[in-house]
Amino acid sequence: MARIDLDLAHAYRPNPREDSDYALLPLTMSFRDGGAYALLGPSGCGKTTMLNIMSGLLVPSQGSVKFDGVDVTRATPQQRNIAQVFQFPVIYDTMTVAENLAFPLRNRKVPEEQIKKRVGEIAEMLDMSGQLNQRAAGLAADAKQKISLGRGLVRPDVSAVLFDEPLTVIDPHLKWQLRRKLKQIHHELKLTLIYVTHDQVEALTFAEEVVVMTRGRAVQTGSADALFERPRHTFVGHFIGSPGMNFLPATVSGGALRVADRPLALPPGRTVPDGELKLGVRPEYVVKTAPGDPAALPFTVTLVQDIGTHWMLTARIGEHTLKARLNPASRAPQVGEEVWLQVMGTHTCLYLNDELVDA
Repeated sequence: MARIDLDLAHAYRPNPREDSDYALLPLTMSFRDGGAYALLGPSGCGKTTMLNIMSGLLVPSQGSVKFDGVDVTRATPQQRNIAQVFQFPVIYDTMTVAENLAFPLRNRKVPEEQIKKRVGEIAEMLDMSGQLNQRAAGLAADAKQKISLGRGLVRPDVSAVLFDEPLTVIDPHLKWQLRRKLKQIHHELKLTLIYVTHDQVEALTFAEEVVVMTRGRAVQTGSADALFERPRHTFVGHFIGSPGMNFLPATVSGGALRVADRPLALPPGRTVPDGELKLGVRPEYVVKTAPGDPAALPFTVTLVQDIGTHWMLTARIGEHTLKARLNPASRAPQVGEEVWLQVMGTHTCLYLNDELVDA
């Protein structure tokens, strides 16, 4: 396993001048030895580019890649001792499951007794012990991808295992099983795992730390709790959560906050800079309250959905929409009704130029 340090930028076109010319804007980032990370973001945000730079499939146009302090920027994947698992299964259909799992070890002339032991361990972790003698050609897509995962995990000496959206071809009801298996394998093998996905559930349930990316930038790295509770950028607030964070335009003048041209009380001791801001609050932390509450605003209900565990309320104030998850034990508001919703509290975030303002 290895600590991976990136200090680089990458553009697929020569002489980049503007941010839009870069696939990866300049960044400095470290992945600790033995950590489990996810690179999370929409298509085209740069996460696969970053993964391919770490693996050695791509040389960055600027900067360096270091493994345990050694510059490997121009080293091949073989020289870096990387294992990579791709979006679609990469296996040999004519071989058995056992032969597929053993292939990376036989290539490295590992003794047969060690190969047999290691293949058995990985097959057991992936619940494939009973399929070791089956030909890969006759297996379902999810079983083939499990073999591909196993081939990536079978070498105990790798610097890191890199996953590029490996569960794309897996049926949705089987994905949770494989995510659980990967997490279990990480705890048992202590490998450095880096996992690319656009699915926040995959990222947040698998990784110890998630790198959220947009438009070639890594806008925040943190635990699932940190990304949910204190998004450092409005994109993180929007992207994490279902639905994402609500944003309302706000103005501050002389320390007084106004939203939708109405005053809103700041919590005691909290100060914010004068200017145009955005107020961010998650639907989970919006509370229905009494009219006139200084931390609340009057909204008009436009939609009420019974989700079972909660009411999902959509409401408007002026031109702005807000969603709230309300307790199902309470009376469901009616469409067209005015309700006072508390949007200012300990979980409320304020943003200046899309960046979190620390109180």
